[in-house]
Amino acid sequence: MTRIGLLSDTHGLLDKRVFEHFKDVDEIWHAGDIGSIEVLQKLREFKPTRAVFGNMDSGDVRYSLSEFYRFRVENVNVLMTHIGGYPGHYNPWLIPWFRKSLEAKKALLINDKSPITNDQPPITNNETIDLFVCGHSHILKVQYDPVFKFMTMNPGAAGKQGWQPCQTLLRFTINGAKLDNLEVIELEKL
Repeated sequence: MTRIGLLSDTHGLLDKRVFEHFKDVDEIWHAGDIGSIEVLQKLREFKPTRAVFGNMDSGDVRYSLSEFYRFRVENVNVLMTHIGGYPGHYNPWLIPWFRKSLEAKKALLINDKSPITNDQPPITNNETIDLFVCGHSHILKVQYDPVFKFMTMNPGAAGKQGWQPCQTLLRFTINGAKLDNLEVIELEKL
């Protein structure tokens, strides 16, 4: 089991309460608009951190990160970017990746007639996407996409820049191929 702390859109403000809420996670994921290299460094000093740059990031942050990040945690293939959208309203440049993932999943099911369980060995086809993570909108949204067959997560905004009513974070676990124990964390205004 891997415990994940997910945030986005800090815009240079790393609220000290993030460290309290993420003290027991194994990894932190930041879905862009970090705001400064110092925020990224503080997260990396605290826990292993995976991140992408956002449209408002510049300089050192863009130089240190990429716009798209594909990785695997346990049996879950993840695609993370900052500007992504949500089911039915994705940014157009992502659709070819999503179609490729769906075709790869169909091929895996055709080749393996046994039911999929957490006991099976990891799927090695890294064309598939099981979890799509993005930020940008400052709107917290977790939704399964029935068309492309993956979960989408946008943690909202952990910073104070923008119009969102409160700062939000997500915490969840990955257990084999299963996403579990999802928690929405709202940071009350100080």
